[in-house]
Amino acid sequence: MKKDYYEILGIEKGATAEQIKKAYRKKAIEYHPDKNPGNKEAEEKFKTAAEAYEILSDADKKARYDQYGHAAFDGGNGGFNGGGHHMNMDDIFSQFGDIFGNAFGGGGGFGGFGGGGGQRRMKGSNLRIKVKLTLDEIANGVEKKVKVKRKVQAKGVSYKTCPTCNGAGQVMKVTNTILGRMQTASTCHSCGGTGQIIESKPSQADAQGMIMEDETVSIKIPAGVADGMQLKVSSKGNDAPGGNSVPGDLIVAIEEVEHETLKREGENLHLDLYISVAEAALGTSKDIETVTGKVRIKLEEGIQSGKILRLKGKGIPSLNSYGSGDLLVHVNVWTPKTLNKEQRQFFEKSLTDENFIPKPEKSEKSFFEKVKDMFS
Repeated sequence: MKKDYYEILGIEKGATAEQIKKAYRKKAIEYHPDKNPGNKEAEEKFKTAAEAYEILSDADKKARYDQYGHAAFDGGNGGFNGGGHHMNMDDIFSQFGDIFGNAFGGGGGFGGFGGGGGQRRMKGSNLRIKVKLTLDEIANGVEKKVKVKRKVQAKGVSYKTCPTCNGAGQVMKVTNTILGRMQTASTCHSCGGTGQIIESKPSQADAQGMIMEDETVSIKIPAGVADGMQLKVSSKGNDAPGGNSVPGDLIVAIEEVEHETLKREGENLHLDLYISVAEAALGTSKDIETVTGKVRIKLEEGIQSGKILRLKGKGIPSLNSYGSGDLLVHVNVWTPKTLNKEQRQFFEKSLTDENFIPKPEKSEKSFFEKVKDMFS
């Protein structure tokens, strides 16, 4: 159910036109996008307040609303662009820009939107780079310093008010239609909506007053990232022309370098450990490599090929700080491919030896059961 327009603006039903205007200005400034960058909830409240004002500031629409409520505008018969949140920021600023006065530099320029005498705030283009990370760096987090070629405003560039739009960033056009005179706003072609054009620039700068410059950017990469992920470093992309512009962002794509022995599967790591028949029969200790350093593990005598040892917490940390995965060590008993005479005689004698005859116990899990356990 839609909220009452008077309640949205915080006024009584019998409020005067001046009180309605004053209440809207207060709400619009409170929830203005420039004061609440990136806040979607504030943006919605900003639009809702504009919707309420659009109805209550018009005597005919206000009278219909007072009599029938929201039902007066259902179905698109004269409500706020058809009775819903369809008016965009351009519409709001072009229709009600004068409401803001000087609160936002003369009309409420906002993140790329113009209107009501406001300039368009240009944002520079984003830059994209790839950063290669080893498994150790991914497991422990790392700070990388990278050299980036950025487009920046040249020193000594000065701007002046665009004469075409007089700094508004928009040009207004009035046309006669069967419904009467219609006023439309479009982005100024001379300044691209910034409200400014270059007054003077150094010779090495391009037509927009920009030069290419190398900058070393420090990127803090958290532990647990994965191949293909993208990180954003704010304001380290290209500059945009104009005194009211903001730089773009630097988008960092993660590329994972394959480890020699460890294989990654999400937050878990897998290691194939090969041991000899003698080591499997007699038992042994092995130093194995993990992403946090070497660890010694003990293999009991009579260990079977295919045995999986789980080292808790020796995998990759969760990106959401929910602990770390595990390191799964897969034991593989290596069968010798060549034998000398003495070794061959030993194994020939062992063929009928009771200790060498396979006798799997019920507790010995099959390969398929081990795989099932791994994924459950």
